[in-house]
Amino acid sequence: MTPPEGVALQALVAVSGHGPPPAVIELAEWAAWRWAVPVATLLRTASPPRNVASLPAPPAAAPRPAVPAPAELRRLPPDADPLPAVLEAVSAAGPGSVVVLVPSVGWAERLTERLRRRGLAVADGWAEAAAGWPVVVGSRTAAWCPVPQLGAAVVVDAHDEAYRDRYDAVEVLAERARRAAAPCLLLSPCPTAVLAARYPVTTVGRAEEAAGWPAVSVVDRRAADPRTGILSHELARTWARPLVCVLHRTGRARLLACRACGELARCERCGRPVEQRDEALSCRGCASERPVVCAGCGATAMKVLRQGVSQVRDELEALLGEPVGEVAGPGATVPGTDVLVGTEAVLHRVRRAAAVVFLDFDQHLLAPRFGAGEEALALLARAGRLVGGRGRPASGVVLVQTRLPDHEVLAAAVSGDPGRFDETALRRELDLPPFSALAVVRGEAAGEYCRPLGGVDLGDGRWLVRAPDHRALADALAAAPRPPGRLRVTVDPTDV
Repeated sequence: MTPPEGVALQALVAVSGHGPPPAVIELAEWAAWRWAVPVATLLRTASPPRNVASLPAPPAAAPRPAVPAPAELRRLPPDADPLPAVLEAVSAAGPGSVVVLVPSVGWAERLTERLRRRGLAVADGWAEAAAGWPVVVGSRTAAWCPVPQLGAAVVVDAHDEAYRDRYDAVEVLAERARRAAAPCLLLSPCPTAVLAARYPVTTVGRAEEAAGWPAVSVVDRRAADPRTGILSHELARTWARPLVCVLHRTGRARLLACRACGELARCERCGRPVEQRDEALSCRGCASERPVVCAGCGATAMKVLRQGVSQVRDELEALLGEPVGEVAGPGATVPGTDVLVGTEAVLHRVRRAAAVVFLDFDQHLLAPRFGAGEEALALLARAGRLVGGRGRPASGVVLVQTRLPDHEVLAAAVSGDPGRFDETALRRELDLPPFSALAVVRGEAAGEYCRPLGGVDLGDGRWLVRAPDHRALADALAAAPRPPGRLRVTVDPTDV
């Protein structure tokens, strides 16, 4: 490497410790281009939390033959144990380490113990991974683990939002596997449209898949007596211990419903919720407008629907005659009661339940972002893990209260066939991923940065930049001059 003019290279005096291997440094440079993130941010993620002066000797491993490097997206039902697929990937891996990603640290710890009980040597930290331990298990940052050679990659629940922040850990690990010519296996009960467009999808048998989805009971609330509030008669009749109730009170769209028939006010073009502006109903998704008229019955009077977790907790206690605990955030303590109510975070804090009730599922179906349907189906899959598949003895039930009983997401969950929810045609019509690449830019300099890129002002200090594909988007963002002032670029946003 030739230094710039006027710069003289000096010999290294000392090395404080080990750092990421060259392949990971090259991967970080690619990811910095792909997601418009400073490369130093990614290198910090790939570096050890403290200096590593020496590496431990790796355990002896049986030699593995070189194998082809296909990438596969396998659709497993929610109730399926991912361990057999992980063991299959380990046994079929080529020379090198197998890296397994799971959505949370707790899940990684449990999977690590299960693999160790089966005699596999699983790395316990950065140094062991750098020394070439046969298996590395971790959450999203494990995509950057410093294994000298990647033998195979596995991602459990590849659809999960926990993998996505400033970059997509699933895509990082898949790209790393491609560069290493290593097989990559992605597991998901409900793959996103982007994943399904990028990788070949394989499924288990239809009967096996349906049996692994929960029994879903849909409660149509369109004609419900408004005096009953958010708690239905069906809930009172079918509840069992332990019971988990979900009501996502934060970040919720302002939902309108017809006062006469209860039909939700939705955009006739894209199906998203509309809001009333002056004398019209306006869609924040595609900017369509129409008169304030119910599409179901023609009435012109609308009502706003909203209620909070704390109020519901009090009403549940009165209805069931049982103490009810509240779980309102990821870090909240889980009370030791048989009945819990909380935001969707409660689904990640509880391991088993006899019943899961979504008190207002429309706030998920009609959330103001293009991936709302996929996220809603993922919530039903997560609830299915708590109650068990319908084919399991003594499995529970998922109760869904909604004013959209015929929605495609609910039809897919009721039938146990996620393939029934398919937004391909709508995504193509609206030029949304996977048929385009998006970036949202925030900050005081966002307008000056985005106007030359053809950006669209979304309001609230946000701008949207669109390109035909990620290569064109990444090149455009990298080439655009950055004006002075605060600027934050989010590629592949989830809030559009």
